[in-house]
Amino acid sequence: MEDLKPSPANTSPLTPLGFLERAATVYGDCPSVIYEAKTYTWRDTYRRCLKLASSIASMGIKRGHVVSVIAPNIPAMYELHFAVPMAGAILNCINTRLDARTVSVLLRHSESKLVFVDYQSASLVLEGLSLLPKPSPRPPLILITEDEPSPHPTVDFQNNYEELVERGDENFNWVRPISEWDPMILNYTSGTTSSPKGVVHSHRGIFIITVDSLVGWSVPKQAVYLWTLPMFHANGWSYPWGMAAVGGTNVCLRRFDAATVYAAIRTHHVTHMCGAPVILNMLSNFPDGKKLENPVHLLTAGAPPPAAVLFRTEAMGFEVSHGYGLTETAGLVVSCAWKPQWNKFPAAERARLKARQGVRTVLMTEIDVIDPESGIPVKRNGSDLGEVVLRGGPVMLGYLKDPEGTSKSMRENGWFYTGDVGVMHPDGYLEIKDRSKDIIITGGENVSSVEVESVLYTHAAVNEAAVVARPDEFWGETPCAFVSLKEGIGIPPTEKEVIDFCRAKMPHYMVPKTVVFKAELPKTSTGKLQKFVLREIAKSMGTAKKSRM
Repeated sequence: MEDLKPSPANTSPLTPLGFLERAATVYGDCPSVIYEAKTYTWRDTYRRCLKLASSIASMGIKRGHVVSVIAPNIPAMYELHFAVPMAGAILNCINTRLDARTVSVLLRHSESKLVFVDYQSASLVLEGLSLLPKPSPRPPLILITEDEPSPHPTVDFQNNYEELVERGDENFNWVRPISEWDPMILNYTSGTTSSPKGVVHSHRGIFIITVDSLVGWSVPKQAVYLWTLPMFHANGWSYPWGMAAVGGTNVCLRRFDAATVYAAIRTHHVTHMCGAPVILNMLSNFPDGKKLENPVHLLTAGAPPPAAVLFRTEAMGFEVSHGYGLTETAGLVVSCAWKPQWNKFPAAERARLKARQGVRTVLMTEIDVIDPESGIPVKRNGSDLGEVVLRGGPVMLGYLKDPEGTSKSMRENGWFYTGDVGVMHPDGYLEIKDRSKDIIITGGENVSSVEVESVLYTHAAVNEAAVVARPDEFWGETPCAFVSLKEGIGIPPTEKEVIDFCRAKMPHYMVPKTVVFKAELPKTSTGKLQKFVLREIAKSMGTAKKSRM
């Protein structure tokens, strides 16, 4: 045994990019991407990605360069998940809902060398580039037009997406990773205007989370997947690569509402889809909705869906699964693995169990809830609080240009500290109870309360500000701002005026939907704001029923 050692034959770097090559061989004539009137096969998609990767490489993009994309769930966005890393570059998907200031910060921090821009986001990106400090280099722009007339002078864009595909080499020898630890993905956590947190994932990590996600959700061969979860959200929880692995069909939607989703499900015989709890709420409240003829598997994560929403969604024919993950894990690494005996329980008990985050997925090594100071696991009694910690292959390489942040979250004891507070139940199932970083999840978007507070403090009349989550019937949670005003300010601002002030300075999903004026905000003896008190006040206000962004 001593003479047996690893060799090139058994140490080929893991990468999910090979899934596409296999799909072209096994499922070559099967549909890969459907978008409006267009249908591509897996042979088409493989050839297009090779040609696009060839063109990207010909533009001087080299191994390790960052290439950014800002686009909705369209075929180009799907293809770039393969083509960019096949050119040796690192893919950076930017949230289309951000404002120009944030886009500017991310492009500068990532040192992006090339940016693919959907025509509907062209103004946003051009404004973001105009905000770059001089003499920061401006990356070339590629416009994704979809046969629409360009809304801007072509001088702003070096080329058109389809032109790059057309001129590329379909026999391109794509750039394979030297090591499976080579960076492949750069994702920014939400709410990063002041301090960007760029999460870097390796080829190995993305390979593992992709296979893990397929196993954990029991995705069969040739599933039909409807893209309601944005691909810019942690790369669609790894399912762009996962659908290639199983030869599935990707049904893409640029924009959608409940009617569009139900129509797509029936037209394309959709079997699987993902989304934040807000998607469940949208589907379950659709007045013209009819029970589905065939069940659709719906995977959700984020704030636990309320029991009433679960009831309504499952009554429509959806089979809901619930999980937990972070940008730092590239997808869901905790799943509420369902036990058949639970089906015998009353509906309320089933909903309570399904709202828990669950147990580690198959390829995650370990999860736990520990006392953050001592590192000792809390008792498994469903009540003792601690910090959720993880270890396993899907965990990120670290934060870009932030060694201090990386070492703080990935400590020498081998755990990744999530910053989320939870409990461990006697049966070994995890339940998230709070977020120690004061992150508010609204419609699947993470909102940093600190970021919102920093904007509120720029208002001339604001003395103190604290932002917490308020339950919302549609979005799950929305930001609720508690504000004390300065003395002698004259006519105090109204709630609407404060909201409009914020709307002009940040992405709309981050804007407080409720503003509560108080003479003084509650504080501890050391002068720290007591956010737990404010959270209870926000909860006591009841669930907002007509919140829209």
